[in-house]
Amino acid sequence: MSVPDYMQCAEDHQSLLVIVQPVGIVPDEQFFKIYKKISAANQVNLQDSQRVLYIRYRHHYPPENNEWGDFQTHRKVVGLIAVTECCNAKDWPQTSEKFHLRKEIYGSTLYDSRLFVFGLHGEIAEQPRTDVAFYPSYDECETIEKKVEDFIESLFIVLESKRLDRATDKSGDKIQLLCVPFEKKDFVGLDTDSRHYKKRCQGRMRKHVGDLCLQAGMLQDALVHYHMAVELLRSVNDFLWLGAALEGLCSSSVIYHYPNGTGSKPAVRRACSMGLPSEAGRQHRHGALTTNGISADTSAEIGRAKNCLSPEDIIDKYKEAISYFGKYKNAGVIELEACVKAVRVLAIQKRSMEASEFLQNAVYINLGQLSEEEKIQRYSILSELYDLIGFHRKSAFFKRVAAMQCVTPSIVDPGWKACYKLLLETLHGYSLSLDPQDFSKGTHKGWPAVQMRLLHELVYASRRMGNPALAVRHLSFLLQTMLDFLSDQEKKEVSQSLENYTAKCPGTMEVVTLPDDVKLPPVPLTKLPIVRSAKLLNLPPNLRPLKIKNTLGPNVSSKSPFIYSPIIAHHRGEEKGKKIDFQWVQGDVCEVQLMVYNPMPFELRVENMGLLVSGVEFESLPAALSLPAESGLYPVTLVGVPRTSGQINVNGYQTSVFGVSSDCLLENLSGVKVNGCTVEVVPALPRLQITTSLPRSAQTLVPLSGDEIFSSASVQLFNGELQQLTIKLENIGTEPLETLEISAKNVNDKEKLNGDFLTWTLEELLSQLPLESGKVAYFTLNIQVKLDFSCQESLLQDLNDDGISLAGLPLSSPFRQNGKLGSESKSANFNSVDTNSKSEYNHVKTLEAILNFKYSGGPGHSEGYHRNLSLGLHVDVEPSVFFTRVSTLPATSTRKCHLLLDVFNSTEHELTISAKNNEDLILHAGECQRMAIQVNKFKFETLPASSKVDEMCAENQRQIEEERNHAQATEINSKLNIKWKIPSLKREGEASVEGVLNQLVREHLQLAPLQWDVLVSGKPCDCDVAVECQAGEPTSLEVKLTNQSKRTVGPFALTVIPYQDYQNGVHNNDLGQAVTSIGSNTFYIDAVKSSEDFVCSGALLFLYAGDYYLNIKFHDDNSSRELPLSWFCLPSVHVRAMDPAQHTMF
Repeated sequence: MSVPDYMQCAEDHQSLLVIVQPVGIVPDEQFFKIYKKISAANQVNLQDSQRVLYIRYRHHYPPENNEWGDFQTHRKVVGLIAVTECCNAKDWPQTSEKFHLRKEIYGSTLYDSRLFVFGLHGEIAEQPRTDVAFYPSYDECETIEKKVEDFIESLFIVLESKRLDRATDKSGDKIQLLCVPFEKKDFVGLDTDSRHYKKRCQGRMRKHVGDLCLQAGMLQDALVHYHMAVELLRSVNDFLWLGAALEGLCSSSVIYHYPNGTGSKPAVRRACSMGLPSEAGRQHRHGALTTNGISADTSAEIGRAKNCLSPEDIIDKYKEAISYFGKYKNAGVIELEACVKAVRVLAIQKRSMEASEFLQNAVYINLGQLSEEEKIQRYSILSELYDLIGFHRKSAFFKRVAAMQCVTPSIVDPGWKACYKLLLETLHGYSLSLDPQDFSKGTHKGWPAVQMRLLHELVYASRRMGNPALAVRHLSFLLQTMLDFLSDQEKKEVSQSLENYTAKCPGTMEVVTLPDDVKLPPVPLTKLPIVRSAKLLNLPPNLRPLKIKNTLGPNVSSKSPFIYSPIIAHHRGEEKGKKIDFQWVQGDVCEVQLMVYNPMPFELRVENMGLLVSGVEFESLPAALSLPAESGLYPVTLVGVPRTSGQINVNGYQTSVFGVSSDCLLENLSGVKVNGCTVEVVPALPRLQITTSLPRSAQTLVPLSGDEIFSSASVQLFNGELQQLTIKLENIGTEPLETLEISAKNVNDKEKLNGDFLTWTLEELLSQLPLESGKVAYFTLNIQVKLDFSCQESLLQDLNDDGISLAGLPLSSPFRQNGKLGSESKSANFNSVDTNSKSEYNHVKTLEAILNFKYSGGPGHSEGYHRNLSLGLHVDVEPSVFFTRVSTLPATSTRKCHLLLDVFNSTEHELTISAKNNEDLILHAGECQRMAIQVNKFKFETLPASSKVDEMCAENQRQIEEERNHAQATEINSKLNIKWKIPSLKREGEASVEGVLNQLVREHLQLAPLQWDVLVSGKPCDCDVAVECQAGEPTSLEVKLTNQSKRTVGPFALTVIPYQDYQNGVHNNDLGQAVTSIGSNTFYIDAVKSSEDFVCSGALLFLYAGDYYLNIKFHDDNSSRELPLSWFCLPSVHVRAMDPAQHTMF
């Protein structure tokens, strides 16, 4: 016997072997359909004997194995069922003949046979026959199961008769010697009368009867016979049959202990009605062996527990039996099958180590020259058995050997598909899975070298199968999961191979389905390149959407009636952990930054690298990059454009490396830091771009409040110069610009500014809104810097020391004194105060400001979003003129005064300076001159009442004082209107005296609260022009007091004293003979309330012609002492009395 049955198990010893074979031409599909129906009747409950008969069906069985039927009866073919197709009555004789020829093959052992004929009609089909059944078609065979059961009952009848015949043999001592095929020639010439020979015959027969009892369902009887056979055969050293008896004993015990079977797929068996042991003894006592052959009565042995082996003894007996089988070269198949049966039993007992010993023995059993198919079957069964006992790696080893055997060079047509299928089955044993997710977490399991070898074999087998897509998938898996274990040379070779394969069949992310419905998941190449972090980037500051803050309107309801709810706060905290605290905008490019590095020893080219998102419609803009060999962390920015608004989830990225397209999900990447994956996409907003007529600033503005500067412009101005900046506004987005607000703020507050730094008007710009996409609008910005024009350096002599008098100078012309410094005096001055002079005259000061554009439009405006765009302005301010000193001189009018300014030209160019109603003053570079400006005194607002001032804190008082001083300086500047001009540069500007005005100068420039008006003959006297009157006639004199203070003043007394000035310093006050008063020369003024006036009237009579002056003096009383002297400034009165003849002539 050379063909082992690897599927045998211990319980097969109780089954009857039935062969089901086709006769003639029968389609395979139809045959196996009938075979399935026949094999369904694998056990039959015998009604009369309460026993169960088990049938083992085979559609192919080597005839040489049938010759071992006496050695082990379950190997004997006892039944034959032939299936044939006969559609014509003429073919029936030939078909019948074929059936009889088939019976002759197994004729020596057959108990009974049946022929199932399909397709035959007519008289032949209607003839009743026991061994033939006719069916019109393969689908109309409802009675075939009943026919099979009847056939099995006939087998049992023959089996039972043979059992009884052998058990009740009357031939005396002449018991037949049962032999195996190779023993027949060895027993020729032996002494058949010897005691040794007789015991051998008795032992073998006892063992044979045990087999028949086991097949007949008499388990206890079989145990007794096996025990007795073991004792007999052991005594004569009949080791081959002793091993068979021991194996029969083991099989009976296994059936008793494990009624569900020991096969890898236990058969579902109906309960066996074996009956009680005593009943079985009584029922079969007539079948016990007599004393002339073997034994007198076995009823005493039946039912004893010692007859059934314990689970431990079963294995020991198996070992002993296998050792006996091993003594015989021709019993290799028996030994191998016994090892397989023992392993299955040990697998149930979970004794894996002992089972491995049996399998190791089975490996080395020599069965002679096996065909390639038999070798494949042997290695496959060994693999299954090793897997059954939990030796998965060893199971995989034999499975791989079987796979390699499928494509051995000796095979003309190698079975690459079978090889590939077997290789797939080895993956589990080598801790290898075709799902890359199993390798993404935790430590690596298994031996990488063996796993790589297996993957290479899968790739090769896939290629030989003609499936390049499968080869690409396995090669991608190898590169992804085994990258850390590949040498540099192997990395290059695998990468090159992958590129060669993908040139014919690109790698995709689709699931590959094999013919047996095995699905290979996609393999994303997440290690080419390796990603260490992923960060979602905010939009540039000028594109970030900002929510317009507003209170809840009447149509807006809050989710909670409470201002604060801890539940709401908790939910908000959870949402904040999932979402990012910034937004993207529909239609604008958004960015995700990945930190990647190249683990390969060569330059890695990554193509079509883009983002994978969900939640909104998204347009990915793929990028291509090239990473140097074994590069460090390298930033890669992936961009895309959301086309709709909503909540977007960034799931991962996609790449194309070596021709393999990969979708890499961030959640499947180990060790990757992610700052969040969910972003809110707000509706579309317009995009504003600004350009200026000025060059960009070379210096970077550093805003204090965190504002980001989109663009910047720089300009150089002289102090006080005005520059107009034209700003171009262009809508480069797709949405219309509907609203626009402009604001400005200074970045540095170190320098004090006089007046507004930046001014503009929006009416013309707002009239152009809405600004459609691609349209342009222009906006004019006025830049004027007025820094402090004061300087503490006195470059001219004091007026009190120069010896110059203003008496002879016309008041309308400026009072000038040249003060140009010589080179010596100038250098000495600057060296003495080097740092001060530089800071005052030569230092260029810098001002920085931010112009902010707040705009919105489109769907985003409806949702309450806007954008901010900031323009940075960098202004370098060069000094123009300085006022080194300021003072005042009284004028002839009480309502006017002279403002004296020392002006210094700090530029390197000739400069002209002018004031209101004054001539231009020319100043050369570095020259200082004094100019006098006659101005009308100013009516300033007074401070609050003293009681309220006392109640205020010092800080408020200081602030009010500063505001008052600024308001006064602004009014003075507006009236003075001082301007400078540099003709050579065609540049001009304004100058401010705010920084040089002290408190005393302000008081001199302020109009007194009490205004005194003197009228002579109805003409006001407040200038240097004499009022003419006629001598000898009364001349009216009026003194008017206007109270512009906040209080009531008076009463006052005034006395009018005329005098004459001889223009030589001598005044004549004794004019009693020349001037007389008509009435009293003293005027009395009662209390005058605020904002009221009072007029005193009188008259004078000039007796002689001449020039007279009137000196009006106040009486020194309490009321006048309380007020400042500056409140009592009366105008000078010059009266020219003329003769009547002169008056008439003029």
